[in-house]
Amino acid sequence: MSTQSTLPQTTPEARLSGTAWLLALIPLILLGLVLTYLVVTGGGLTDLAGPPIEQVAIERITLPQAGVIQVEVVNDGPQEVTIPQVLVDDAYTYFTADPATTIPRLGRATFTIDYPWVTEETHHVVLITSLGVTFEGEIGAAVESPAPSTSLFLRFGLVGLYVGIVPVLLGMLWYPFMRRLGARAIMFILSLTVGLLVYLAIGTWLDANEFASELPAFWQGVPLVVFIALIALGVLLAVGSLRRGQESTPLAVSYRIAMGIGLHNLGEGLAIGAAFALGEAALGTFLILGFTLHNITEGIGIVAPVVRKNPGLKHFALLVLVAGGPAILGTWIGGFAFNPVLATIFLAIGVGAILQVVWEVSRLVARDSAKLSLPLVNWVTLSGLVVGIALMYFTAFMVKF
Repeated sequence: MSTQSTLPQTTPEARLSGTAWLLALIPLILLGLVLTYLVVTGGGLTDLAGPPIEQVAIERITLPQAGVIQVEVVNDGPQEVTIPQVLVDDAYTYFTADPATTIPRLGRATFTIDYPWVTEETHHVVLITSLGVTFEGEIGAAVESPAPSTSLFLRFGLVGLYVGIVPVLLGMLWYPFMRRLGARAIMFILSLTVGLLVYLAIGTWLDANEFASELPAFWQGVPLVVFIALIALGVLLAVGSLRRGQESTPLAVSYRIAMGIGLHNLGEGLAIGAAFALGEAALGTFLILGFTLHNITEGIGIVAPVVRKNPGLKHFALLVLVAGGPAILGTWIGGFAFNPVLATIFLAIGVGAILQVVWEVSRLVARDSAKLSLPLVNWVTLSGLVVGIALMYFTAFMVKF
């Protein structure tokens, strides 16, 4: 009696021929023809098209020198826009446009306006299109925009040092005390770290959306934040899966925490630098004080995973640099070359990175809970989570207004 094998047969992977690729291209070619027809004929509804739609976004207003205002504009409408007139404080004024007053769709232009603006006073700028549509911008407190210089570069860097490096370092100085704590106390600290990170993820998400709201419409700000955050989270999880079931080392988790916090601190630096660039020095000083207080708790979260094993001063120094250094970079960018697109992208990546770290630290909490024969959600972990969120929430009082 013979038996027939039921094992699946392996077949070599089929290669696509030139004909197969041609079949794949046919729908794209036909789609191109249809789109060409719609553009040329207007879909047969040209008589119902109505008046042209003009839309531009004022991206940034700067004051490079006394008597000069520069307005950076993006055309985010469906067609080109011509801006032949400019009003400042209800008065027509002379201006030049680079590259031209006619801006193509998705194009950019910089309008340089000659106007005797007054220091610390409010001024209103109105751009008038050829069809009479107006787009307004405001200078809240007129102060000459900072020009790059060695002195200002160093001073902005010092501000970033105060906001990023110093508070993270101070928080990490609790490390010797934390090494003397028992198993339940360490589990409490790890849960507190989860609370800190959850708050940072939400805060970074809100900051990213705030920057996204300033983007021209074609960037689709909020979906952009969601997609980039999910992609960043997916990439980090996929990279983690390459370890093939191996547990992350505590030091690796600390570095991931530092990276997520660093991306969050980049956004804080951007906010501070932009505040000074816009002449809001009082707000900038207020933010420095608030962020310094707010960020001291971040150092606790960074060293929490390594309390059972001293990684050495070299790694502590690198962790401080990874977590706090981006605040310096953010202050430079915000002060000299603020770009809401890059700010949105970096903060969205930060959301994904922080969420991945929440997952990693939560696994450490789950492992410690199992060693103590406790459920994952117990009074120790719950109280640590609540305390972590509360610390971030109440110290944020200094930076929310």
